[in-house]
Amino acid sequence: MQSVDPEGLVQIVESGDGPLFLPNGERFVFAKMPAGTRVLYPRAPLGGFSKQQLRAEVERAIDHPMGMDPLRAHLKPGMKVTIAFDDISLSLPQQQAPDSRQIMLDVLLERLAAAGISDIHLVVAVSLHRHMHDWEVKELVGSRIFNAHWPRRTLYNYDAEDKDDNIVLGHTELNEIVEIHKRSATSDLLIYANLNLVALNGGHKSVGVGLATYRCVRAHHNTEHNINSRSFNDPPRSKLHRTIDRVGRYVEKHVKVFHIESTVNTDTFPWYIGYMQKPERQWSVVDKVGARINKHFLDCSPLALNRRIFFSVRSPYKVTSVQAGACEPVHELTLMNLYAQQLIEIKGQSDIVVLPIPYVMPYSVHSVMNPILVYSMGLGYMFNFYKNQPIVKQGGTVIFTHPLENRFDPVHHPSYIELYDKLQENCDPFEVDRRWSDYLAQKEEYVQKYRFHNAYHGFHPISMWNWGAHGMQHCGQVIIVNPTSKQAAARLGWEIAPTVEAAIEMGRSKQGQSASISVTHCPPIGMWDVK
Repeated sequence: MQSVDPEGLVQIVESGDGPLFLPNGERFVFAKMPAGTRVLYPRAPLGGFSKQQLRAEVERAIDHPMGMDPLRAHLKPGMKVTIAFDDISLSLPQQQAPDSRQIMLDVLLERLAAAGISDIHLVVAVSLHRHMHDWEVKELVGSRIFNAHWPRRTLYNYDAEDKDDNIVLGHTELNEIVEIHKRSATSDLLIYANLNLVALNGGHKSVGVGLATYRCVRAHHNTEHNINSRSFNDPPRSKLHRTIDRVGRYVEKHVKVFHIESTVNTDTFPWYIGYMQKPERQWSVVDKVGARINKHFLDCSPLALNRRIFFSVRSPYKVTSVQAGACEPVHELTLMNLYAQQLIEIKGQSDIVVLPIPYVMPYSVHSVMNPILVYSMGLGYMFNFYKNQPIVKQGGTVIFTHPLENRFDPVHHPSYIELYDKLQENCDPFEVDRRWSDYLAQKEEYVQKYRFHNAYHGFHPISMWNWGAHGMQHCGQVIIVNPTSKQAAARLGWEIAPTVEAAIEMGRSKQGQSASISVTHCPPIGMWDVK
């Protein structure tokens, strides 16, 4: 392979080059690419803070915030404080213990105790995501915080369907309802501790979505907003974010919010499978042997076992920045630090793009990636890792690698099962949104399962179908490689190929034999600034 950029992140396949090692859900595939294929590699991990340094960095950030007085100036004995933090959808994979949010919470609780404050609630900002299991919360916050707060009900999952614990603050200038967690809204101080894994997260989205009801979220999580966002990871060009910002600004007119945001590097996998995040040209002999052995083992074992193995892996991510204070200046710096790790400039779009889908996405943690989630991960998340314009040309071909099982988790994803059946009637995003959003959101069975049985909200599968709307509209052909369920591929409207090589030939038959080809190497996360 020949380097064509200073960092060596964009490689051009030459005749005779070896195969690429690509994620295929809970397995891997070696794929031989045609000469001239452009391979896009994420940037190597930037340096970050050790766990000891991170504590000092959190203290520095809250003592020297942006756009607000230091945290200590806001604290008075006897006041009511709520600390909200992100749920299990971040990070992916989960961090090695202790989680960086645990360290933030340790510092904050010590500061609040020193200020004579005892009326403290810790809230997992799940929005319409599933409530975290108690053992998941314990892993995230650590045993000491869990044992002190969970039994007393001062540590809990936000409940968007608890009519007694949500409050309407009012309406934005465009009449979007602002309805959020009552305890947070009526606290003397709300502190939000955030982890920004991608540019989609953070900012006004933290409170304006994470602590908001269906009626509030519905104003922006809809087909019209999703199809007009270019992209979710480029907030100024995202209609979704513009509406969320209006909601968040309205909240902050009525609630004092102190934001803490952090970013992590791309050190995704432990050393023993570190080859998964390195370009093949950098592999040692040990890496090459390890990759072959692991591929053979995963090919021979059931996907369910492979998932359990992968979910046991914890990432050695290091935090690269912590900033605190007012929402907008904090988030601006957060995005700068995030882009420093993830954003890579490339020239031009391609006719055919291969996007490998890994084994996990935000809503399949400790579960299975059902067909709607595969659709959302591919055409929602992977497609939208860009600024300016997508990697694939308008009307181009996208190729996904993933086993695509026709399987659903009945505990976490019950409403997904019903929507999947309804897609046989109509799969147009606007019609799906119009016909079934309120129906699934308000169905009492799903309300109860969301509130008390760790299920995603009834509306959530609609949101995920909306998530892929722009990608599906933009692409002229979508191909999935060797899916377990051909029926699931047909339900999603995707074509099928037995191998990556065959899928490329199918793409060439549509785009022309001289079609340009790109492949993204993910994970780790890379974001592409397509000029």
